[in-house]
Amino acid sequence: MTKLLLATRSADKVREIRQILGAAGAGVVSLDEAHVGWTSAEERIEEYDSFLANARAKAEYFAKLTGLPTVADDSGLEVLTLGGQPGVRSKRFAPESGRLTGKPLDAANNAELLRRLLGAPTPRRRASYVCVAVLVRRVGALPEVFTGRCWGYILEAPKGTGGFGYDPLFYFEGSGKTFGEASDEEKHAVSHRGAAFRQVADALAAAPLG
Repeated sequence: MTKLLLATRSADKVREIRQILGAAGAGVVSLDEAHVGWTSAEERIEEYDSFLANARAKAEYFAKLTGLPTVADDSGLEVLTLGGQPGVRSKRFAPESGRLTGKPLDAANNAELLRRLLGAPTPRRRASYVCVAVLVRRVGALPEVFTGRCWGYILEAPKGTGGFGYDPLFYFEGSGKTFGEASDEEKHAVSHRGAAFRQVADALAAAPLG
């Protein structure tokens, strides 16, 4: 079976994507499993202002580096009243000073989001999670692009301890709970990453690797 490289250093993403892909993810290997060591060059890959550009840059970089078919995603939270922020900066939304207080990164980012929305009524807390996945089957091949989005709003305080990132603050109206309260199965069924990677699974089923 031809291996598919999952180009992320996030253990949370690896776990989620494998669950979403199900049987189609049997040949998925992480960067660590493929013995791809981290280098400082990775810090310069995600330098773009769109999820698509960042995901494509990652997929093409690691496909060229390893010679393996590669899939990468870039995802984040867009809050309408904040002009789409944090967007592509979702992972680094908290100011540098906030990230140096000893708080875990997710906690610092959530605190910054709550600070920005302090006192905002529910209609101004409307937000969406976005995921763009890019599949590069071989170096030089036309990238295949898959997009998922889900809508909800940001609560005034976190609920639940599941998921990661902004999940405890993101209330999905269709389920009546935050992604932090949802089970893995409930979240994947409606999430941005679930939507994008089910499309990846369909593409792999229609045209298997190798």
